[in-house]
Amino acid sequence: MEPRRLAMLRELAERGTVGAVADEMNVTPSAVSQQLKLLEGEAGVPLIEPAGRGVRLTAAGRALAETATEVAVALERAEARWREYLGGPAGDVTLTVFPTGGEMLLPGLLTRVVAEPAVNLLCTDRDPTQRFDVLDMVADFDIVVADSPAATEEWHERGLQLVSLLREPLDVALPESHRLAAKQSLSPKDVVGETWIGAPHGYPYDRVLQQLVAVTGDPVRIAQRFDDNGVVEAVVAAGHGIAILPRFTTRTRDNGLVTRPLVGIRARRDITAVLRPDRFERPSVRFCVQALREEARTVADRHGAV
Repeated sequence: MEPRRLAMLRELAERGTVGAVADEMNVTPSAVSQQLKLLEGEAGVPLIEPAGRGVRLTAAGRALAETATEVAVALERAEARWREYLGGPAGDVTLTVFPTGGEMLLPGLLTRVVAEPAVNLLCTDRDPTQRFDVLDMVADFDIVVADSPAATEEWHERGLQLVSLLREPLDVALPESHRLAAKQSLSPKDVVGETWIGAPHGYPYDRVLQQLVAVTGDPVRIAQRFDDNGVVEAVVAAGHGIAILPRFTTRTRDNGLVTRPLVGIRARRDITAVLRPDRFERPSVRFCVQALREEARTVADRHGAV
């Protein structure tokens, strides 16, 4: 079977539409459909079937798409060995990271990558929790740095490569004048009845508030919701409520804000690099992932995290 046709089938499994496959592979939708028809002829069984206005993979199509992933991994592994023979990692690597993760990791990561001038790391910031799905993003980027929610199991089921980077505590942010600021740590009971400045639904901070409801049995009153942590910091410092914010990037110096650990519940976010398994085989990508792990370890050590 022709590898490019297998790649198209795999992209259809990942992206869901013929149009998206065409965009990714720089061909027309009719060319994709034609190549998939040829692949069906080679396979001897139907690989796609109508689904509404689009198409979907048959059981045989899904099985062959998994084989296509194995082929892609093998090809990348062969390319990696050739790159090593030629002298090491080289080429462009694309990475996307949620904003506060970028604030923590990108400055040091870019400094580390400079050590390998043949590698060109191209970074952007997108938050997969709210507007972009990780399963879509891994199709477009070599490395996706994301918070690890319940979707982690689905990532494993899709055969994605997961590299654990960092476990960051999430603290309660309070105005300096707040009655709870005198305590060194806070329990769920301490914050019952407080007004909260929240994050969009599905953010790790919002999941902590859901845990508070489950533990205390009391609802939480969320007065406002903001995407940007800087806005949350300013609103909390002005006395309009309290919030859940990440420990390593929350600013508490000379701005009227203090943070306190929240004990008794799982108040943290696990930060993970998510990749397609074939891309993980590339020496340039492996080099960047290793640099990312080293920078995450440096950040954790700087803040005394375990």
